[in-house]
Amino acid sequence: MFPLSSGYLLIFAVVSALVAAEPRTTPPPGALSVRAGAPPASGMFETINGAVAALPNDESSQTIFIFPGTYNEQVNITRSGPLTIYGYTTDSTTYSQNQVVVSWGLDLIHAGSDDTSGTLRVHKDNFQMYNVNVTNTFGPGSQAIAISQYGSKVGLYACAFLGYQDTLYANQGTQVYLKSYIEGAVDFIFGRHGFAYFGGNTIASKGPGCITASGRQTTADGSCLLTSRYRTDVFNQNEIILAPDAVAGTAGKIFLGRPWADFANVIFKNTIITAPLNQTIWSIWNPGDERTDDVFFAEYNTTGSGLTDPQRPSFSTLLSASQATEFNISSAVGSDWSSWVDLDYFV
Repeated sequence: MFPLSSGYLLIFAVVSALVAAEPRTTPPPGALSVRAGAPPASGMFETINGAVAALPNDESSQTIFIFPGTYNEQVNITRSGPLTIYGYTTDSTTYSQNQVVVSWGLDLIHAGSDDTSGTLRVHKDNFQMYNVNVTNTFGPGSQAIAISQYGSKVGLYACAFLGYQDTLYANQGTQVYLKSYIEGAVDFIFGRHGFAYFGGNTIASKGPGCITASGRQTTADGSCLLTSRYRTDVFNQNEIILAPDAVAGTAGKIFLGRPWADFANVIFKNTIITAPLNQTIWSIWNPGDERTDDVFFAEYNTTGSGLTDPQRPSFSTLLSASQATEFNISSAVGSDWSSWVDLDYFV
């Protein structure tokens, strides 16, 4: 495994529900539209970057609708006003019918930082995205981000984020990832100062390594991983699976997380695990540099065939039912969460 550049707090959960398919195949009124190969027209763009550049630089709420296709571009979103991006889909309640892919293949070594390697870089508050797949195609060998997230009140719904190392960089701000697909191998959900809630997602390991890497350096930092003592990220009701194209020899070499920094905090609640985890469940950072004295790695109600005679380390915690109630979306992103989270996707 490779060193990380960020860490954060997360809460995971898994839920099943029967919901009628809800297609979203036409742009809402007033939206800018993106269609691969489209001829120039008012309000219609051939690239996502073209539509983003055409947005007014003001505080107005704006919408972009993307028609089916693979868009090979790196997208950086910075406008101050609220923005919603919709991807074309025949069923907006799930990522499984997504037909929009944003793809790029840049790594940290060539980009200069984790953030600048990101296929989608969100440097703004009040951003929502639905039914878009974001992938970094670089592969093994270096950090290569699919989504780099620096905004507050950000909601990602029924999306997919795919990479290998450091796929999802929840580094700053308050953010939720709901009913989405997240794939990687090494430290692929990570951050340092962010506050994130993960609910109802499918998390897929495609190679040996740790799912999370919390880079929480002090008790004041956030994390894409959940802590009991401070506001942090929470994973609730998620499912952890082996990716369909996982590399050979992955079984028994997957861990829930390791501490990128000394005050790492991660909580998994109500998690169903079918991916074949290592018996110890949690990992030190590296031999001789364990970083476990002040971590809070905790679980509640972890089940599934991927757990075989678990031998959890002394630096991890199993929560009681009453203790687990402390960790929820409010503890992760704040008590005002219902004012900006799409409740149709909430788990």
